[in-house]
Amino acid sequence: MTGRRDFIKKAGLLAGGIFMAPVIKTPVLAHNDPVFQSRRPDPAARNFNSTAVESTIEELKSFIPDKELGWMFENCFPNTLDTTIAFREFEGKPDTFVITGDIHAMWLRDSSAQVWPYLTLVNEDPELKNLIAGVINRQTRCILIDPYANAFNDGPAGSEWEKDLTAMKPELHERKWEIDSLCYPIRLAYNFWKKTGDVSCFDAAWVKAAKLIYRTFIEQQRKENRGPYKFQRVTAVQTDTVALGGYGNPVKPVGLICSIFRPSDDSTIFPFLIPSNLFAVKSLRQLSEIFSEVIRDYSFSENLSSLADEVKAAVMEYGVAGHKKSAKIFAFEVDGFGNRLFMDDSNVPGLLSMPYLSLIDNENETYQNTRRFLLSEENPYFHKGKYAEGIGGPHVGLDMIWPMSIIMRGMTSEDPDEILYCLRTLLKTHAGTGFMHEAFHKDDPANFTRKWFAWANTLFGEFILKIYRDKPEILLKV
Repeated sequence: MTGRRDFIKKAGLLAGGIFMAPVIKTPVLAHNDPVFQSRRPDPAARNFNSTAVESTIEELKSFIPDKELGWMFENCFPNTLDTTIAFREFEGKPDTFVITGDIHAMWLRDSSAQVWPYLTLVNEDPELKNLIAGVINRQTRCILIDPYANAFNDGPAGSEWEKDLTAMKPELHERKWEIDSLCYPIRLAYNFWKKTGDVSCFDAAWVKAAKLIYRTFIEQQRKENRGPYKFQRVTAVQTDTVALGGYGNPVKPVGLICSIFRPSDDSTIFPFLIPSNLFAVKSLRQLSEIFSEVIRDYSFSENLSSLADEVKAAVMEYGVAGHKKSAKIFAFEVDGFGNRLFMDDSNVPGLLSMPYLSLIDNENETYQNTRRFLLSEENPYFHKGKYAEGIGGPHVGLDMIWPMSIIMRGMTSEDPDEILYCLRTLLKTHAGTGFMHEAFHKDDPANFTRKWFAWANTLFGEFILKIYRDKPEILLKV
């Protein structure tokens, strides 16, 4: 971080399931309250301590003039390490179990995203590097247990969802098939390799898991049959179960991959989920590079690359269309028959977040057309109220905005005014808690869901860190 600090000094900038979660009401802290006490656990009570993370917190707090923003960064950025990590060894290798927060289970998606912002610091902190290697190792074991599961227990502990009508196992917390659940571990492992040069995670078990991912993607193209996966749940919530005997609505096999659930853990309407298919394209190309350069399995590398090409071509053919009288945009979901759903869900991957995941270039014309649609009232899940505007989704109901969508809006913007707007919105909607939440009501930030949602907290920290590294002057204007 010293290079950034030197730059700032030279620039003269350094100033002296559907899960209906319970709604929590809490008093709103005045924005100018002079006392912002840390809400982190005491050092001895933290699950993991990183010298590099602590140094980063101190550096940013000393730079950010707004005490409330600095306080929120201090609370949020280390929240995953402070509260959700179980770090140990398994069979002589690092092993890291990461809970999502208020649910004591490890999602493949969330666990990858929760440790992602720390990846830039691993070469400064060997223990932090081992911790992330442990996440990769644990995810490998999870995928080998069941590539169709999204969330896992720390051992064969059973689950409240063990009676779901699917092939449950005691190691599973939940078994909702989501393409991104297999993409996120690839993203983490690939970028860990690129950042550190360490290939120790790419062992025989990892290779087996990678080939299982490929097989699962092929199965869910459904070219020959519907595949082995189906899911139903006895519930009154429509988006928490799956139509037509658990297989979902019909699709025409066109090369796209079915995702029966969205990253929000809500069931899809049309099973070809476009942002997740583009995530699969990115992940397949990353796997192809690993198998070519590290594993030296050139034949399988070519198979991965060919599948990526096929899915990408199908996305562009079936996933892009005109909406009303507008220019062409990306649809959220399609079925290959010509039916399309135009909306976005606030989770990641969604259409808004595609540049964040490097699935598409930010300046791509179709993406920019899509972005304008998403951030307008033409998107049925875009909500605008007294306190904020942003994207929600079916998961916790209408008029509920996800802070994650506001963060993604800022993370995918090149406009300093828009980034500043997102920052100020997050500052006035955390309801005095100093943390991010799953969602809050557009007219009442004190009406929110999930008091302890570690991914949203760490993502907020990542947002602040990105601004500090790319456009630090914005932090001086809050």
